[in-house]
Amino acid sequence: MALASRPPPSTRNGHTMTDEGRRTARWLQALQSRVRLGKFVSVGVVGAVFDTTVLVVLSQFLGVLEEVAVIAGIETSILVMFAINEHWTYPDSGQHGRGATLRRLVRSHFVRSGGVIVQFTVFVVIYRLLFTPVTLFDIDLWLLVAKGAGILFGMSVNYVFETLFTWRVQQS
Repeated sequence: MALASRPPPSTRNGHTMTDEGRRTARWLQALQSRVRLGKFVSVGVVGAVFDTTVLVVLSQFLGVLEEVAVIAGIETSILVMFAINEHWTYPDSGQHGRGATLRRLVRSHFVRSGGVIVQFTVFVVIYRLLFTPVTLFDIDLWLLVAKGAGILFGMSVNYVFETLFTWRVQQS
């Protein structure tokens, strides 16, 4: 009985690559695009403005509990950033049409949940456990410090997972 022959593994720089190695190389290549990262960060800045504005308006002017205002700001920014990323950062990734876009939006929410958890946790730790009272024009500046730190940590997680799982750039 003849054994089925496997194609030889590919080589890279004189080293044999397994399927897992090729997949990892595609993932790393997808994440290293400076143009895409620049666009993602630019979109993140827009999202951070929406996120922080919602937080400040709700918590400082309408009296909403800070943690609730953070969640409302995060959701607002996710929707804004998704729309921009869909049309600018990742315009050629994935299928087109309402159904495909809706599936990516749902996947984006799921994928961003890791970044949301990181962002929220960093915010709560800095704002509640490391609190330092700093105000300017009756606005709690420590709120902005905690929010900014949360955004930076969450954005790092989001870039990796959005690139690899929402828009699946490595498969393009």
